[in-house]
Amino acid sequence: MKGLIQRVTEAEVTVDGKTISKIGKGLCILLGIKTSDTQQDLEYVCRKVLNLRLFEKNGQAWKSSVMDSGLEVLIVSQFTLYAKLKGNKPDFHEAMKSSLSEPMYEAFLKLAAKTYSKEKIKGGKFGAMMQVNIKNDGPVTVEVFSDDVKHAVPKSARSAATRQPNKIQKSKSSAAAPVENSATPKRDGTEANKHGRKESVKPASIGGADVLFRRMNPWG
Repeated sequence: MKGLIQRVTEAEVTVDGKTISKIGKGLCILLGIKTSDTQQDLEYVCRKVLNLRLFEKNGQAWKSSVMDSGLEVLIVSQFTLYAKLKGNKPDFHEAMKSSLSEPMYEAFLKLAAKTYSKEKIKGGKFGAMMQVNIKNDGPVTVEVFSDDVKHAVPKSARSAATRQPNKIQKSKSSAAAPVENSATPKRDGTEANKHGRKESVKPASIGGADVLFRRMNPWG
């Protein structure tokens, strides 16, 4: 699902020259519904639309949502948002069929009214040839896609991915650690013989070859 959100000073929908809906300052939403959209997509886009901070508060920009400001919202169905070009001709096969998208559009309006205010939410006329008059304020236009939440990586997965390199590094360090055995000289200059007693190890050179002389240590 896709929402094209425009901040407006006023917006109006007319059909056959008659005004269907009209709002003052607020948001005008052009809503595109995709073939694969579900209730999850609907809820995500509706929540984002109503909570986006596109308005000023106390002289500071981007601090207040349409609900925070008590403004109006006009929501118009717009299947052409899912147009794909084949040469110079638009193709709309990704847009949901009207028999399925109309109830979803109506559900969107109901959810928005329930979440915010029935008096503040206005709609167009589904399937009609509408004229939508918009006075964009700014201009400010923002797109919201429900695909954003579908492809988002869960926080738990991101945390696990961040910790993984440390685990790998520790594993490598452990694997690289030297393993001492009876044949490995110890740091104190001794090594264990076959009877388990320690021997002093002294290097010497005979005939150009390095040899080890061992002196038995009876005290171990």
